[in-house]
Amino acid sequence: MTVKFLLLSLLLLISGCSGGGAAAQTDSAADSTSGISEQKGPAQATLLFAGDAMQHQGQLDQAKIRGGGKGYDYSQCFTYIAPTISEADYAVVNLEVPLGGGPVYRGYPCFSAPDSYAKALRDAGFDLFLTANNHCLDSGDRAARRTLLALDSLGVDHIGTYRDSLQRRELVPFIKDVNGIKIGFLNYTYGTNGIEPRDGMEVAMIDRRRIADEMRLTREAGAEILVVTLHWGVEYVLLQNRNQEDLAQYIVDNGADLVIGGHPHVIQPMKVVRNEKEQKDVLVVYSLGNFISNMKTADTRGGALVRAVVERDADGNARFKSADYDTFFSSKPYGDSTNYMVIPSWMPEKIPAGQKAHWELFDRGAQKIFDAHNVNVPRKHK
Repeated sequence: MTVKFLLLSLLLLISGCSGGGAAAQTDSAADSTSGISEQKGPAQATLLFAGDAMQHQGQLDQAKIRGGGKGYDYSQCFTYIAPTISEADYAVVNLEVPLGGGPVYRGYPCFSAPDSYAKALRDAGFDLFLTANNHCLDSGDRAARRTLLALDSLGVDHIGTYRDSLQRRELVPFIKDVNGIKIGFLNYTYGTNGIEPRDGMEVAMIDRRRIADEMRLTREAGAEILVVTLHWGVEYVLLQNRNQEDLAQYIVDNGADLVIGGHPHVIQPMKVVRNEKEQKDVLVVYSLGNFISNMKTADTRGGALVRAVVERDADGNARFKSADYDTFFSSKPYGDSTNYMVIPSWMPEKIPAGQKAHWELFDRGAQKIFDAHNVNVPRKHK
């Protein structure tokens, strides 16, 4: 009798412990699921990308005139385009010039610009500055490192160049929470015009293995959407080449959601392609052209911006959803009272009368390329 009682008590104890454990695990799982549900619910964000923000000598000279001897004034440059940039939830631009700190600033071929130039881009609405490009070392390692400090002081995000390899390991992956969606950004360049980084300065170069590794690290760190930005291609050529296509496919195959390119100083096509393995659409933009510059040929007088919508559905799946583009024109000053200005093509009345023929040449040429080669990336303003 005693033995039976002991056995029964033991069974009840085991049953009670098992039941309690199961209940505790269920409660814990419910809490965890609740947390994920709140974090992974439906969400949507609009990303905007613009091309190469150049700073030629003519731009410097005019900004100095506008500054009245008290600095370099760029306040007029982005007045018309700023509302469009600011409408996006997160806007990205390629800063193709070091912030050298002066007192002497230079245009082409070895650039150096004042901090007020980057401040004007920030005030126009740009959130992320890409710094991996062929001009990032134009003024040496000191200026390249100073650029990072200047961007930090302006409170903007930046990727692509790093003080040293330790800082690169600290800052990559770079993941931004945009409207509740965790978006990872990476930036690489094909080269630096033959100028080698010294004293440990890090420039993110296009290297397939390194790109794949950093894409993987960014995913593992929690990025739901992955954007890879590239400085690549051949200058002044309106169509992408085979090398660009192969690299884009490699990055798509490795799981990117957006691939955004610059460097040619002219526009190149945009396409939505399919990643069959992951059953998702991917946006590939080969070149956005110039954002602002003092270049002279018709195809370099403007550029494009692309808006990409990313979303997370009720099941927690984050995907690129859709994209559209617009063009704009980089007008030159007409007298000391004006500056270089980025004017949207849907505001033709704002383009100076003496430059409308230049705008029409640029815009017709860009439209011809986009109409012939874009895939599922329409123009927003006709």
